[in-house]
Amino acid sequence: MPVNLSAPQASSLLPVKGVQLGFAEANIRKQNRKDLLVIQLDEGSKVAGVFTKNQFCAAPVTLCKQHLLESKAIRALVVNTGNANAGTGESGMQHAVKTCEALANLLNLRPNQILPFSTGVILEPLPVDKLITGLPTCVSGLKEDNWLNAAEAIMTTDIVAKGYSKQIQLGGKTITITGISKGSGMIHPNMATMLGYVATDAKVSQDLLQALTTEAADVSFNSITIDGDTSTNDSFIVMATGASGIEISASGKSYAVFRQALIQLS
Repeated sequence: MPVNLSAPQASSLLPVKGVQLGFAEANIRKQNRKDLLVIQLDEGSKVAGVFTKNQFCAAPVTLCKQHLLESKAIRALVVNTGNANAGTGESGMQHAVKTCEALANLLNLRPNQILPFSTGVILEPLPVDKLITGLPTCVSGLKEDNWLNAAEAIMTTDIVAKGYSKQIQLGGKTITITGISKGSGMIHPNMATMLGYVATDAKVSQDLLQALTTEAADVSFNSITIDGDTSTNDSFIVMATGASGIEISASGKSYAVFRQALIQLS
């Protein structure tokens, strides 16, 4: 029984310059519900991630890891709910690839600049045609202030949408950090049948962003256990657009303040 659990207000989830979000009702599993999300990032953004350690990780997790290694210029994420594309073999990988190719065509990007994510039921084929049909709606609706809709679009068995924003002052300028996540059952390190997406307008190098992402997950998501199950699709992604013009180095007061804010939000 959930206690004192409420969804965030749309106005409380602050836009992050350089990040746009669009959603659709693609009918992937259920009718009349948000189930598809696209996140587009400005050129020059840095992206880091940590993923499930389950040996039977889903096809999109495998492809995400591959694209993060191949491309240092990730420009978009695509997330579907309703179907995890897990335990689906070679066809599941083909569907994940096809999803990236379709979104890349719409955004004039390379497929390996796209990170795909899926959540929902396992061992069922991803209805990739429905997903691809919904992508143009996502793209046409891309906006900076779509964070609450984005949080709702990635829910599975969650009781409410989950999201939070935080602002910090550094050098007389404001840095914004906003994040959303989903996760309900199968909660056990590492992570928790969880998808989590955090964006900031700070400027952070790729190596430092990866180190901070790993640390944030270790002291938060990887410290929780309920039922002893590690999911197949867990992914935690941090995106830094650099649009604020404030650069975070690996030491000093600015680093300490930013690190603490990222960990608190996670």
